[in-house]
Amino acid sequence: MKTKRLDGRGLAELRPMTIRTSVAKYAEGSALIELGDTRVQVTASIDEKVPHFLRGSGQGWVTSEYALLPRSTQQRVGRDQARGGRSQEIQRLIGRALRAAVDLKNLGERSIMLDCDVLQADGGTRTASITAAWVALMEGMRWLKDKGLIDRLPLQTQVAAISVGIVEDQICLDLTYEEDSRAQVDCNVVMTEKGRLVELQGTGEGRTFTWEEMDEMVQLAWQGIQVIFGAQKQALGWR
Repeated sequence: MKTKRLDGRGLAELRPMTIRTSVAKYAEGSALIELGDTRVQVTASIDEKVPHFLRGSGQGWVTSEYALLPRSTQQRVGRDQARGGRSQEIQRLIGRALRAAVDLKNLGERSIMLDCDVLQADGGTRTASITAAWVALMEGMRWLKDKGLIDRLPLQTQVAAISVGIVEDQICLDLTYEEDSRAQVDCNVVMTEKGRLVELQGTGEGRTFTWEEMDEMVQLAWQGIQVIFGAQKQALGWR
């Protein structure tokens, strides 16, 4: 049984990761994540209004858009195609994940839009987007606090995400594109800092999987997510 992968990592090892903040001059918040060869830039834009279904509620809103840039993949993806059904599904996932992190009542009646642009894709773009979006969101909320528009960060929890899967009958953390394309089971895990699940997307691509394998994948994802939490805090200058 293999213990090393094609890129030399162990089965339970993340790819090299960096997260930088304030990468977009005009955005209220921004972050750039590099996870191996996957690179995603996220900007947070604040609007002093909410969708019609929240008007007058005193509650804020957090939402997202996601897109692959045309040559972020091995073959060029057209701009219209990049905003198709897959992107819509992913941006809804990102929005749900980030709303779990925010006290929307204390955000006030305003919206934060998180634009997630994949600059280079090598697997795990949706989970990298969630991780970087949380950082950009925190920057945006700090901007609101610095401007005196809120008196404290309306933060409920830290949120991050990672992929995990079964490749050649072995459970692996943080799949590259090559691994993902031949994975027997593919799973994306979104969790809070207290280890609570926000979302769990698991699919048997090449075979079914057991409850025991599901538990093992979630436990492995949690190990990786705890490392990611540290990188998020470091990027924001938090201890």
